[in-house]
Amino acid sequence: MSIPFWCVFISALLIYVARMPVAKAMKEQGGYNNHLPRQQQAQLTGFGARAVAAHQNCFEAFILFAVGVLMAHTTQTQGWLIDSLAIIFVITRVIYLLCYWGDLAWQRSLVWLIGLVCSLLLMISPTFRTVLL
Repeated sequence: MSIPFWCVFISALLIYVARMPVAKAMKEQGGYNNHLPRQQQAQLTGFGARAVAAHQNCFEAFILFAVGVLMAHTTQTQGWLIDSLAIIFVITRVIYLLCYWGDLAWQRSLVWLIGLVCSLLLMISPTFRTVLL
């Protein structure tokens, strides 16, 4: 499996890693309500609310990244730049989660932007494919 595909796999796992603090915060709020978990999540504050937002953002970021990797793959655009963009995306997503959980707002926004740029560059990578080959 290629490096970008491994990065897609890791990014998918990060969605569930981001969910773990949400479950912990819900348990601390008087127990995990498995009948109405979304209602309970909406009532979280502080760290719990940030954990929910970070978890939801993982879904949003994953879609663009996976599409970018697939666009590069289906057009046979590959090489060091594609691998680097995929790796940088994963690194930024890990840092993003840590910043969100730690309430580091401007740092979180910066790493989010870097991850977004990686996804967008992967999406348009077929346009500069000849440079990469």
